[in-house]
Amino acid sequence: MQHPISGGQLIGFSESRAGQSHFTSHNPDTGKPNPWTFLEATREEADQAMALAAAAAAPYASLSGAQRAVFLEAIASGLESGADQVVPLYTAESGLPEGRARGELGRTVGQLRSFAALAREGSWVAARLEPALPDRQPMPRPDLRKCLVPLGPVVVFGASNFPLAFSTAGGDTASALAAGCPVVVKGHPLHPATGEWVARVMLQAARESEMPEGVFSHLQGSTHALGEQLVMHPATAAVGFTGSRAGGLALARLAENREVPIPVFAEMGSINPVLLLPPALEEGSAWPAAYAQSVTLGTGQFCTNPGLLLGLEGPALDRFRRELAQAMSALPNSCMLDAGIAARYRQIREALLGQPGVEEIEGPAAPEEVNRVPATVAAVSGRDFLGNPGLQEEAFGPFTLVVGCADASELEKVIAALEGQLTGSVLGDTEAFRTYRPAIEALQAKVGRLLFNGVPTGVEVCPSMHHGGPFPATTDSRYTSVGTDAILRWARPVSFQNAPAEFLPPALRDENPLGIWRMVNGKQTRESLSS
Repeated sequence: MQHPISGGQLIGFSESRAGQSHFTSHNPDTGKPNPWTFLEATREEADQAMALAAAAAAPYASLSGAQRAVFLEAIASGLESGADQVVPLYTAESGLPEGRARGELGRTVGQLRSFAALAREGSWVAARLEPALPDRQPMPRPDLRKCLVPLGPVVVFGASNFPLAFSTAGGDTASALAAGCPVVVKGHPLHPATGEWVARVMLQAARESEMPEGVFSHLQGSTHALGEQLVMHPATAAVGFTGSRAGGLALARLAENREVPIPVFAEMGSINPVLLLPPALEEGSAWPAAYAQSVTLGTGQFCTNPGLLLGLEGPALDRFRRELAQAMSALPNSCMLDAGIAARYRQIREALLGQPGVEEIEGPAAPEEVNRVPATVAAVSGRDFLGNPGLQEEAFGPFTLVVGCADASELEKVIAALEGQLTGSVLGDTEAFRTYRPAIEALQAKVGRLLFNGVPTGVEVCPSMHHGGPFPATTDSRYTSVGTDAILRWARPVSFQNAPAEFLPPALRDENPLGIWRMVNGKQTRESLSS
């Protein structure tokens, strides 16, 4: 089915065009505006979307996991069947190639189906049952049962660098819907046509699977005002955000200052340190070429971009830096997501290169074109890095800083001085891992994912993935935005004491009508209590 781009707000099962202000997206590859015009959502439209979400919260939460799964699977099928429609929108608004668009679409579809399977199976609600022991001495035990229940309406902010996988139908939205929470998406203004097309697929799926109106809405806006209103709305129960530290912290402050504070699960980027142990620096190593690909992947606009490499100063590290710079400069030039992001990258790049002790490692110069920027390798000593916390700033582009440490002691001090990160990587062999175990353990304390002999870009979407990390990488390091555990952000535990059966969620009833795994008197079982 064709889904036209109208530029309005999709609120429940209706479209609204009440706004007066307009904005457009631009093609980063050409610098020219795209042909669509979009209306800024009004305050009244945002209120309407949140009111519908609030009204849908209880009916949607009461649906079975299997019913929610049908909804998520319908979204996935709609996206998959419409690939030839959405891919041109994606490339026109992001400047990214078709291969990246189709790969990201596949990841988005896979996420939706993964959460559908999780919802259908149902054990994620972590049911715990301790039936009453009326004859226990010295005091009887009441009947106690606990499980996770949906929080309520969730506001999701689309991300600039993933128009599909972290935006309208991305991981935040899919996991919230799987948990039983209605979602209102604030679309990203860099890819509004992509967002609207996806939103229309989602609403069609909602109608066909007989979801309550208000389970999903999509609002457009190019200013901070809309996002602030959505966070502050009394119906909003939680927020999902992927973007800059400044943006994430601003939303978190708003949420904290509400009359009723709510959680903001913000993923705010990282410089993803890499520990280069001596075996990785040996002549002929494949790591410079591998990390050239990783640093420049997506023009460096990945939250897992390896922006900091740490090693012991000496001829081997010198050679590694030169080979890395040469390999990066030999790769094809690619554009950034928009002119503002490109300008910001240039500004931060020049600021970092202008810091005391920082030296650019020269490679063949790449000509700058529309929204295209130079890939850069820079070097600094461990002593200068320790004396300048500003060198930890994320460039959000194809930039990496190689820190040469005088010895293992200084290397550990550099790691100890790092902020919280999404990932940390270690390159070497088993003997080196043992020799530098204190440095590796120090790195583990700073990250949410520790990689051995790999590159941090390319996040596997699976139950064992953790895409989070200590502040300021995220606002809460206990949670992930990738993988099935992302669903846990949108639920809270409720304990029922001596509750009549009719007041218990199905997950907690004696007969276990859902057939899920439950912890009963400390043992995992699928059996009913009467078995």
